[in-house]
Parts: sequence; C-alpha cells; structure tokens
Amino acid sequence: MGLRKDIWRPAIIGAPLASILARGSVADLPLVWLPDMGSFRFMADPFGIWRDGRLHVFVETYDYRVRIGRIEVLVYDANLTLLERLPALAEPWHLSYPFVFEAEGETWMLPEAHKSRSLTLYRATAFPARWERAHRLALDHVPIDATPMFHAGRWWLFYTVAVREIDKTAALHLAWAERLAGPWHPLAQNPVRFDVASCRPGGTPAVLEGRVMLPVQDCTRTYGGAIRPLWFDLLTPQQVVAAPGPPLPIPAALAPFTEGLHTLSAAGAVTLIDAKRTELSLHGLGVEIRHGIAKARRRLRHRR
Repeated sequence: MGLRKDIWRPAIIGAPLASILARGSVADLPLVWLPDMGSFRFMADPFGIWRDGRLHVFVETYDYRVRIGRIEVLVYDANLTLLERLPALAEPWHLSYPFVFEAEGETWMLPEAHKSRSLTLYRATAFPARWERAHRLALDHVPIDATPMFHAGRWWLFYTVAVREIDKTAALHLAWAERLAGPWHPLAQNPVRFDVASCRPGGTPAVLEGRVMLPVQDCTRTYGGAIRPLWFDLLTPQQVVAAPGPPLPIPAALAPFTEGLHTLSAAGAVTLIDAKRTELSLHGLGVEIRHGIAKARRRLRHRR
C-alpha cells in the first residue's frame, strides 16, 4: 500500500436514484455529509434503509492504523439530523460494502468479506445493531462486492472475483438462484464483461424504464475514480447484454473530496454516495512505518 492514502467520506443526497441518473449528476442537489472520521480514518460504502421514519445508514469504517474494516450504522431522523451511531458488525476479517436490504420478511446484510474466502449472508436479529450469520452463498469464485437483486422471478447476484488483481475491478460475474439462500448458479459465460471502467459493483441495482441498471465503478484512472450506470438490455441465465452509460461527474462543490466516487445507493427519497480525496503527510509516513514494524514482528513470532 502506497504512502498516499485514499480517504472516503459518504454523503446523503436529497434526491432519489432515478432522478440523479436522469439528470446525470449530483451537482446542485441538497447534501448532508456523514461525520468526518479524522486523520487516516474514513467511512465508505454507504447503504441505507428507512425504518419507523428514520434513515439507517450502514457504512464501512476503516482506520489505517488497524487495517481491518468494520460495519457501523448511523441513524438519522426525517430531517437528516444524526441521532446516534452504533457498531453493527465485526469479524476477524475485513468487512466493507454492507449491502443491506429487506426480503422474505427479514432484513439482510451481505457485506464484502473476500479476505474470509467466502460470502456470508447475515440476518438482523435486533435491527439495526445485531446480526447473525444466516447462509453461506457458494459461488464459482471468491466474490468481491457481491450485489443481490430480485428480478423477473429469480434472484441475481452481480460480483467481481479475487482471482487476479485485475479481476477485482474488471471481471463482472453473475449468478442466479430461485431462493436467496441458494443454491446459486454462476453463469456459464462468466465473466460476462471484462472492463476496468464498468464492472465492479458500486451500489443498488434498479429497474428503470424497463431496464436493469447496476451502478459500477470506473477504475480506469484510479480505484473508485468514478461511478457509472451499467444498463442491461438482456439478462437471462443464457444470455447477458449490457452497456455502460457515462460516469457521473464529481462536482467541485464536494472539494476536497473530488478524486473519486464509488458508491451510488438508493434509499427511498434520498441517495447515498461516497467521495474520495487522498492524503499524504509525515503523519501518514509514521503510520506506514509503524504498520511495517508491527507486521515484521508478527512474521517473526510465527517463524518461532
């Protein structure tokens, strides 16, 4: 990991997802930033659910000193005033991309956890802060940013894979199932797309004007450099036809967070995004040195 660190910050945009895509921008829309995490910490990957008149925003929280993501939930009232912030999910491995959704009478979370070498679906036992492991979803490869959607009578899962470094951002795979718990059937033609500019999932899929739309990351210039819609003209287990739309520009008003945009998730009348800046400083160099020393000590202990 380089000395220049990605620092993400989520925001709540006061417009629904369909409106943002129709206008092709988040510029000049009402915006509420989530809290700043401080030096070399960040929040990212926001997903939201409204419950009892409150918006529950689930995010990855990350500290470069620890280097393992956790999931937290921030609760807002109808006026988007922050009411409380709670830990939601932690595991021995890195967690991010907390895709939260309702289905089959339950509330579910499907977080990114490829460092665990598996994909686990969690069920809320006491929403929003208590979750249990419910199902392990078996696929053809270890998935990254797995994104579920129910469409045309079946469940779909969009994901990239952790086979090679390039595959993490450029190889879009799909699988389908009759039930959320599976069994899941990866498509024989996987990867259905290979393009660093339009494959890694980055938010909430939706059916808009009769077509499935998946927000995807454009990592051509940098990881999470932009977000764009991927439009599916055909989506069946036998055939997939899809083409990307233009990326959403990053408004200057988001400064200093103008170096990336990699989440676009729907939450009713609002939409959640996260924007990036990078940070380079002597403080960051110290963080990197301390991390390297700690890592070397762990390796030495294991050799003994």
